[in-house]
Amino acid sequence: MKMVHKAFKFRIYPNCRQIELINKTIGCSRFVFNHFLNESIKTYENTNKRLSYVASSKILTALKKEITWLSEVDSIALQSSLKSLDESYQRFFKKQNSFPKFKSKKNPVQSYTTKFVNGNIQVAENHIKLPKLGLVKFSKSREIDGRIINATIRRAPSGKYFVSILAEVELGEFPKTLSNVGIDLGIKTFATLSNGENIENPKFLKKHEERLAHAQRILSRRTKGSKNWYKQKQKVARIHETIVNLRNDFLNKVTTTLIKNHDLVAVEDLQILKMLKNQNLAKSISDASWSKFRTMLAYKSNWYGKKLIVVSSIFPSSQLCSSCGVKNKAVKCLSVRDWACPNCHKVHERDQNASLNILEDGLRIDMA
Repeated sequence: MKMVHKAFKFRIYPNCRQIELINKTIGCSRFVFNHFLNESIKTYENTNKRLSYVASSKILTALKKEITWLSEVDSIALQSSLKSLDESYQRFFKKQNSFPKFKSKKNPVQSYTTKFVNGNIQVAENHIKLPKLGLVKFSKSREIDGRIINATIRRAPSGKYFVSILAEVELGEFPKTLSNVGIDLGIKTFATLSNGENIENPKFLKKHEERLAHAQRILSRRTKGSKNWYKQKQKVARIHETIVNLRNDFLNKVTTTLIKNHDLVAVEDLQILKMLKNQNLAKSISDASWSKFRTMLAYKSNWYGKKLIVVSSIFPSSQLCSSCGVKNKAVKCLSVRDWACPNCHKVHERDQNASLNILEDGLRIDMA
């Protein structure tokens, strides 16, 4: 058993008063983040030192007396904005990300985070209690296990509102299966497994592409900023939301099955950003969402006591014969789908052969 952080996402149905307060809190949180980012930049230019979280917190207390509308919203949410800014700076100094950017109200998803303090976040049947908002109706699709840490309230481009509850939960490991698998990711077939199984690519974007294009054409004919323009914009956002939900559901089911049925999973470290520069394949690669697939495998393998091995991107998985190990450079061309080894003469299907080589190299890395 191990303690992990797990998010539980639900759709909420706030009333008019609660919607107004949520929008105010989002705006105030964005204002606080941008204000103190600007102050921090000025402080660094004048003193060559960054404005610390503690100093910012003291200034925020005085600022709330000057700007009265900051006191109308959840104070913990404003403190969370300061903490978020401080963490962005820390990651920047560790060279983990770029310099913090000012937040825009034009961003597709708007949100704020509030922490659990003295029972201010609770679930009561089909309502959830949130700071300042009180009881908000929500779709309780599952129970929230463990200790609640914080809640993030989001306003999606579709006009829907969601809450993500982060909780510390105790998870047990999946039983050992004494089975290992190598995975070769693709576009036509989403994943080819070393055990001979193929996972078909559902291509959710392609299935909804015609409907999406029709909605976008209507949007382009609307007068920007008008009521009809906003209504049509939400219709387009809802189609995108449907695609994302279907894709996430597919990836969750596939990754859970793989982790549950295998003790070790080996995947290739694909250079996705470079691959997206190929204009002919960029849309298909984005639709497959290989990056999210690998992210899900990583945290689920950690949760449930399994191993995820990432094989180097320079490993020639497609060119090596999985039987004798001879490298055939002619297979480097993607159009070659089936080939015979020049040494042992065994006939290989490209993706199946690659998955076997990925598994073999993954086992080698695990034993090293």
